[in-house]
Amino acid sequence: MATPGGNGGPAQTPSAQPGQAQLNVLGQYIKDLSFENPNAPRSLAPSDKPPAINIQINVIVQQLAQTDYEVALKLEGKADSAGTVLFAFELTFAGVFRVQNVPAETIQPLVMIECPRLLFPFAREIVANAVRNGGFPPLLLDPVDFVALYQQRAAQMQSAQPAPSTEA
Repeated sequence: MATPGGNGGPAQTPSAQPGQAQLNVLGQYIKDLSFENPNAPRSLAPSDKPPAINIQINVIVQQLAQTDYEVALKLEGKADSAGTVLFAFELTFAGVFRVQNVPAETIQPLVMIECPRLLFPFAREIVANAVRNGGFPPLLLDPVDFVALYQQRAAQMQSAQPAPSTEA
């Protein structure tokens, strides 16, 4: 149960001690949603062969204030069969998170791993509903390993940096 802040500020959770690390979800929302069914009604005909489905996931972080971050989960997908696009979607689902009393060196992994992990189930449901409402069986996305995604992105960033110069 939350209790009102003494200075008219946000409510405090009684279990949160001053100085204790905190991650709070201030809000979550659809920033962008697009669903295309370019070959309907032909694409809705039953097929013996399952479609090829390609999904891409990106995490985008923007700092809004000293302790507040917008984390956007961008999902793009396309299903095709025999060279014909059955459906395509793009979803940017975001949340605003407040990070307090967290060491500076752990903020980036926190917002790049834990925040998307909190957003993903909601984004997954939005995609499933959009695909179902497009006339197809719901597309249930597999869980995402955001730790591996973060490590992959960190490795890409590190390899993109030029090697230190050894000239004197």
